[in-house]
Amino acid sequence: MAIGYWLSAIAIACGPANSTRMHPTRLIEYEEASDEVRKVYDDIMATRKVDKVNNFWKALANHPVTLRRTWDSLKEVMAPGGALDPLTKELIYIAVSVTNNCEYCIRSHTKAAAKGGLSPEAFGELQAVIAMANETNRLANGYQVPVD
Repeated sequence: MAIGYWLSAIAIACGPANSTRMHPTRLIEYEEASDEVRKVYDDIMATRKVDKVNNFWKALANHPVTLRRTWDSLKEVMAPGGALDPLTKELIYIAVSVTNNCEYCIRSHTKAAAKGGLSPEAFGELQAVIAMANETNRLANGYQVPVD
C-alpha cells in the first residue's frame, strides 16, 4: 500500500497541467524547519543567490536525508565549469522534463534557462527538437528498427 501511495503522489505531482491536483505533502517553511533542513536551505539560497527556497525543496524537507542527497547531487551536476555550459544543462533538463511531463521542472528550468540567455525563439526551436525526438523515438521503437 505504501508503494501505491507514493506512485499516486508522483503521478499527481508530475501529471498533466490541466489535471485536478492534490497536494500530498506539506511544504516545510524555513521558520519551521529543523536545523538540519535549515542548513540545506541556507546552502541553496547562498549557491543560487536567492532569498527564498522554492517549493520543490520545501517538499523534500519532509525527509531531510532525501533533501540533502538531492541538493548535493543537483548542485554537483548543474555546477558551472564542466564540459557542458550551464545553459546547455538547463536545456537538457527542460527536454527531459517535457518528456517526463513534469510541469514543475519544465517551469523551473525554463525560468533558469531564460535567465541564462534562452530566447523565445530558441525555446520554440527546443520544443520542436523535443517533439521530433519523441516522435522518431516512438516510430523507431514501434517499427522495431534494427540498429545499423
